[in-house]
Amino acid sequence: MPARITDLPRLLGASELKPVWLIAGAEHLIVLEAADRLRARTRELGFAEREIHDVDHRFDWNELAMSGAAMSLFATRRVIELRMPTGKPGKEGSAAISAWCADPPPDTLLLITAQEWSKQHEGAWYAAVDRAGVAMPVWPLKRDELPAWISARMKAQGLKATRDAIELLAERTEGNLLAAAQEIDKLALLVGDAVLDIEMLEASVADDARFDAFRLTDAAIAGDATRALRMVGGLRAEGAEAIPLLGWLLNQLRVLLRLAHAGGNLNQAFKTERIWDAKQAGFRRALQAGNAAHWERCIVQVGRI
Repeated sequence: MPARITDLPRLLGASELKPVWLIAGAEHLIVLEAADRLRARTRELGFAEREIHDVDHRFDWNELAMSGAAMSLFATRRVIELRMPTGKPGKEGSAAISAWCADPPPDTLLLITAQEWSKQHEGAWYAAVDRAGVAMPVWPLKRDELPAWISARMKAQGLKATRDAIELLAERTEGNLLAAAQEIDKLALLVGDAVLDIEMLEASVADDARFDAFRLTDAAIAGDATRALRMVGGLRAEGAEAIPLLGWLLNQLRVLLRLAHAGGNLNQAFKTERIWDAKQAGFRRALQAGNAAHWERCIVQVGRI
């Protein structure tokens, strides 16, 4: 039976970990942090070696079998990771993973991570993982689930907040968990032992709203060149690093490309991409201004910077 992300503390608390793990989903922050917690637990249990395979369409699945058959150089326990962004191993990969799960190598833990997941991803290899170990799909948070996630993360940081402040932060970050996590980290330092209320949060938002990367991309997508250029100037004046900004811009350009390929079924595409109502108008304007070929060219240009 598939595990939930809330099962993770119990599963990691076992004296012996399951030999195969799949952690997959579009909520990249949750997937990343869950995988990090698993890695930390393996180190506690003496898994001293780590081997990583990045899986794309050119990946040779024989490498997985060879890794399983190879002896550890230092006679220690080891973790083998398959980073499979699409969550689709193909026919050959499905057979390789299923064979591994049928007879997991001793003193070896296989961790498979993926950045995409849906019911369509579930096949024979997924069932094999579920039988042999832990299959943990991470589903996108719904809008009404975000305040509870924010509240729990604040509590973990020792940050106290009013309900209104939590709701405002949920509205501001609009489902972007990375943005919410970064805001919580900053607020924990600013607020200290005080109770964060809506006035304090609004003041914090006012301090940085003009020049953050998320609003920069919002302005660019909306076609507001004047505002976008003003934000670029502000970011440059603050000495902001370009790479994180480009990373987020590239992420949004890829979203636009997928929306362009969706054609007339935009409402479903917005739901799939988790673009909330407040942002849909900007994306619609951008899609009217450029077709799929245009967004492909933009992605190439950003990649050259």
